[in-house]
Order: sequence, then C-alpha cells, then structure tokens
Amino acid sequence: MAHTRTSSTFRSAGAEPSKAAGGLRFWAAGYTLLILLIGTNLPTPLYHGYQLKFGFSALTVTLIFAVYVAVLIPSLLVAGPLSDAVGRRRVLVPAVALAVLGSVAFALAQNVVWLFAARILQGVALGAASGPLTAALNELEPNGDRRRASLVSTIASVGGLGTGPLLAGLLAQYFPAPRVTPFGLEIVLLIPAAVTVALLPATTVTARWRPRRPEIPVAMRGIFATSGSAGFLAFAVVGLALTLVPTYVATLSGSRNLLLGGAAVASVLACSAVAQVLGYGRSARALQLSGLPLVAVGLILLAVAGSVSSLTLLLVATVTAGVGHGLVFLGGLTAVNHAAPAGRHAEVASTFLVVLYLGTGVPAVGVGFLATVSGLLRAVQVFAVGVAVLCLIVLVVLVRRRASGAEIAPAAS
Repeated sequence: MAHTRTSSTFRSAGAEPSKAAGGLRFWAAGYTLLILLIGTNLPTPLYHGYQLKFGFSALTVTLIFAVYVAVLIPSLLVAGPLSDAVGRRRVLVPAVALAVLGSVAFALAQNVVWLFAARILQGVALGAASGPLTAALNELEPNGDRRRASLVSTIASVGGLGTGPLLAGLLAQYFPAPRVTPFGLEIVLLIPAAVTVALLPATTVTARWRPRRPEIPVAMRGIFATSGSAGFLAFAVVGLALTLVPTYVATLSGSRNLLLGGAAVASVLACSAVAQVLGYGRSARALQLSGLPLVAVGLILLAVAGSVSSLTLLLVATVTAGVGHGLVFLGGLTAVNHAAPAGRHAEVASTFLVVLYLGTGVPAVGVGFLATVSGLLRAVQVFAVGVAVLCLIVLVVLVRRRASGAEIAPAAS
C-alpha cells in the first residue's frame, strides 16, 4: 500500500530558522546518531563475560545479535516512510526513549533472556532512528550539501560502531561494575540526544501515512543494486567484527583483556572513519571501486592470520578491511542519497540501511553455526574467503557498468 508523499523538509510554524540554528541542529542530529550506535555496540566485548556468567555458547552470541537485526529491519522499514509523513521528531523521541530502556535492561541483566530483551529494545530504537536521522542530516545541512551530509552520516555510523566496543572494553576492564558502568554512561549520553530530537522543528504534515512494502524508485534501481551489494559485503565484515572477532583475538593471543578485544573491533571502524575523511570529495563510483579490493585483501589476510596465529597480521587485516569498508560505505550512501527523489529520502535511506544491517547480521549467524561444527578459526577463514570472492565479483560488475555506459552517480554537492 502506498502512502501519499509529503514534504520531508523541516519547517517550523514561524519564520525559517537561521543558518546558524540549522547548523547546530545538523551537528546535533549527527551526535544523536553517534550516541545511539555507541549504545548498540557496547555489548560486543562483554559477551564473553556474559557467556561465563550465564553459561551459553558462541552460537547464542550470534543469535542475540541476530534478534537485534531481526527487529531493527522492520523498524527501519516502518519508521523511515512514517517520518517522511508525520515528521522526524514524532518518530525520534520514542526511539531515544527505547534506547534508554535497552541500556537499562543490559545494566540490570540477570540471565540470557534479559540480553535478548535488551537487544530487541536497542534494535527497535536504532531502526526507528537511523533512516529519519540520515534524512535529517540531508535536510539540515546548512548549504544543502548532500555529499557533506553523507560524510557526517557515515562517520557517525562507523564512529559509533567502533567507539562502543572500545569504550565498553575500557570501562569493563578498568572500572567497577563492568556490566553496568558502560550502560550507565550511555544513558547519560542519551540525555542531550533526547533534548536534541525533542527540539527539532516540526514538519508540515499534508498527508496520511500508510504502510508499504520496501520499494526503490525505478530510475535508481541499478545504482541501488550495485551500492547495496557492495555495502552488504562490507558490512558483513563489521558483523563478524562485532560478534566474533573479540573471541578470535583472545584465541590467537591467549589474553582475556577486554580492552584488547574491543580495540581490535574499534580498529576496523576507526580506519573506516579515516578512509571516509580522506575519500571526501571523490566520486561515489571511485570510492566503491577503491574500497572493494581492499575489503577482499583484508579478509584474505584475516584468514591467513588464523592459520599462522599472527596478531600482527590480524592487525594489518583489520586496518585494510576497515579502510575498504569506509570507502565502500561512503560511496554507496553518497550514490543513493544523490539518486533519491525528493520526498523519499528517509524511505530510500531506510531501505539501503536494511541491506547493510542484513549484511551485518545474516553472515555473522552463519559463521556462528559453522563455528559449532568446525571451530571458530575455521569458520572465520571460510567466511573470509567466501566474502572476498563475492567482493571481487561485485567489483567486476561495477567495472562492466562503466564499460556499458551505466554510471554510478557522482558524489552530490
């Protein structure tokens, strides 16, 4: 069922906001996205401790992550179009409230059921907020620079993905109450985010929203297919990092230091963020053509690191894959943002994010199942080689698109 289009531009009842006020709201929206993503990735280095305390397997870890993705995706599909119709604020305020409840559930967890409940709350919250916040960044950028909005959105996303595990590892290793302190800090950081979304200007609502299936405008389906495929594979690396890499690091190093595992995950996302900053200004197509080979090389090195038990090689692998991820992510989101028609930015952004989160969740669950049969090291190696091959296939498709005259949209300015 279709919903009637409505303007997705923020408008207050009075005068248009000043450029300075618009700039402040732009950065506040980026902060909100960053903090929400930090919170959803705090549990990453803590799962091993939860395993010891509550007695569950590596497969259960991937299932906890999978249920998060399972609720996040329908939340994305509902909230993106809904915020296009009723306004960003009406969707984002409840989303931040659910994020607070998710952190509370983690802090009070008494058994594995609490962990599943906490992840469900976090998944719904992030799903409801991701599309609207991505669209809001496009709308609130003071100069209408979509390329800059894409950069801030992707850096906030990978910054949250990387900062969450690193922060949780640090607090859990060196501060009291290791399974409470990280989530207490997250609740504090969510307070200004809640104020931010509550003060967003209202959107003029001219139509009624109705649920609809995910749909990509016909004119941008080719761009979405290639960008979505590349993004899926790049985020499969992130899913592996967020679920099983800390255990992989512990296996190779023999150390149970929580900060070490968190730092390994953070290195992937930190390199991604740096790559995005350095890649700013390049065309969307060039970013993806540069990033996919690096993701493939990083994955092959990850597989070899397990075979030779080398932490040094593992570090090289995470850096390489992280750089590749950043280039692919920025290129894909920029292409999709540029091609999305007016009035459908949140809907298209939400659908693109669905693809990325499927990449984060589905392959990681597959690795978890394989690990129960063949062991963690072998499962990671099979995953790495398989995804590397798929990256090269998508790379060939992108090159052939250029040869046939089908261009990916340039980065928007």
